[in-house]
Amino acid sequence: MTPLFRDASAQEKSVKAPLQQQSAQRDVDGQLQPLGAGSRQCPALFLSATSSGQGKTTLAAALAYHHRRAGRRVRVFKIGPDFLDPMILARASGAEVEPLDLWMVGEANCQRLLYEAAAEADLILVEGAMGLFDGNPSGADLAERFGLPAAVLIDARGMGQTFGALALGLAHYRPGLRLAGVIANRVGSERHVEMIRAGLSADISLLGALPRFDDAALPSRHLGLVQAEEIADLEQRLDVAASRLAETALAELPPAVSFAPPSPENPPALAPTLAGMRIAVARDAAFSFLYAANLRLLQALGAELTFFSPLHDPLVAADAIYLPGGYPELHLEPLAANSAMHQSLRAHVEAGKSLYAECGGMLSVLETLTDKHGQSAKLAGLMPGQGRLQPRLAGLGMQSLVTPAGELRGHSFHHSTMDSSLTPSAYGIRQRDGGRGEPVYRHGSLTASYLHLYFPSAPEAAAALFTTCGR
Repeated sequence: MTPLFRDASAQEKSVKAPLQQQSAQRDVDGQLQPLGAGSRQCPALFLSATSSGQGKTTLAAALAYHHRRAGRRVRVFKIGPDFLDPMILARASGAEVEPLDLWMVGEANCQRLLYEAAAEADLILVEGAMGLFDGNPSGADLAERFGLPAAVLIDARGMGQTFGALALGLAHYRPGLRLAGVIANRVGSERHVEMIRAGLSADISLLGALPRFDDAALPSRHLGLVQAEEIADLEQRLDVAASRLAETALAELPPAVSFAPPSPENPPALAPTLAGMRIAVARDAAFSFLYAANLRLLQALGAELTFFSPLHDPLVAADAIYLPGGYPELHLEPLAANSAMHQSLRAHVEAGKSLYAECGGMLSVLETLTDKHGQSAKLAGLMPGQGRLQPRLAGLGMQSLVTPAGELRGHSFHHSTMDSSLTPSAYGIRQRDGGRGEPVYRHGSLTASYLHLYFPSAPEAAAALFTTCGR
């Protein structure tokens, strides 16, 4: 990410000026988004790209780390359902990273999260998902709804003036979207940057020109980025990336955005339907796909949470168990060898106590699981079935689960398939077309599915997952 212009010349000033000018315009004429009663203002920027794999997370993490090093309080949000990117962004910002999604999280809750962040942060960054206009609702929909200025990352490899045509299309495709500017990624030379500038319309700002930076790149695997705790030199990578942003316009604070208060400002208290319950939550290297909002909701419903490791602990004792998603396929040997945990889980279910398992959690309670190398292991065997990793994505998309207690929303994202003799008790509903989604299995007191559910979308339905009387 070394800036190609360091000479404090007109070229460098032209890179730095746009965000500063927008902030000044906002402070003077107030036309971009008038400040309403009770609104809170905070500098904010929406970071997007033309597609997945463009380096959005690396850029967002570098920006967060840069501003954090400068002593600013940074809050980062991630568009859409994601567990891996937020792990990196949380390490970079030093604060929890929550999802924003107009469908899964809901517009009102998104507004509440941004409003609360504006009260405590010096900067709000929102990282998009896929391309700027991809999905329904898209990142652009959310940015336009909350007045977030968008900076769009474009991979400039192999193109010159055509870069300007892409930028022009992005700028005018959605007239109501505030475009802060574009960022040229993976440029090859100063001459390359000159070609890019020559093709840009005068009303589109080039916020930065970034070469490849292999020494700061974030490693990935089949479900996305490698988990933050597995990257031994993550802090060093973040430091390198942040340092190379220091003299681009991206390092400047973006314009302030007005965030209106949610309605109602104080939502009604939740009924303590889980009061007196102790829920054990699996959390280790194999089971880490957890929304913090899910855990907070269970506590708000009255549950006491404890945490355990299916990889290392010999037993688990609780009124209910939560096995979230993760990477059981990468830890087959210790999972298979922990027979004491298998017996403990089996005794829990045989006693009629609830166990909720999603995605990787479901795979771990099958009879066998086979990894991508063809190595199989016998697992807990709480439900009949075999799981197998596939070379390609086997399930993807937003889905909901309709229950008597409400409609839970979430998503599916997996590289495995599962065969079971059980008849599904229900199916998810695909958000994109209303068609049949992932099967949901109920086997005694066990509920299992590939779905990753966002509990705040239907608190009472979430509570029912952990109570045998609610099933």
